Amino acid sequence: MSLEDDIRQPSFRNEHQKGIINIIYTSNWIMERQKNFFDQENITPQQFNILRILRGSYPKPISTLQIRERMLDKMSDTSRIVDRLVLKELATKKPSLTDKRLVDIAITPKGAAMLERLDRKNEEMDSLLQALSGQEVKMLNHLLDKIRKPD
Repeated sequence: MSLEDDIRQPSFRNEHQKGIINIIYTSNWIMERQKNFFDQENITPQQFNILRILRGSYPKPISTLQIRERMLDKMSDTSRIVDRLVLKELATKKPSLTDKRLVDIAITPKGAAMLERLDRKNEEMDSLLQALSGQEVKMLNHLLDKIRKPD
């Protein structure tokens, strides 16, 4: 289905406006499908993102500031999300030994096991772009990187 049909808007001011609206609409479309994927493990996409970051730094714990710098969604309340992961026993939170103003966050074995279960479903996640060939996905990544590249 075309963007025009999906949002019931017959025309746009120009292709640039349509492109921006299409990126936003498609991002939301992907996020909705990812939400369904993460609901299987009772986590949010933001929680998954933090667990992925923690797994990448394992066994070294990292601070909430370091997590925030790596987050896909920079507007997320990292501390609140970490607290929820701690309550679910997917992460630990301890005062930093080197800087008392910071806390060290680490993934737990339970959190790592959850990510392993989700890893087994990577093909399902990748299938969100199944309408595109490998070369088209490569071009899409190049174009998205180009949009964010400063002049």
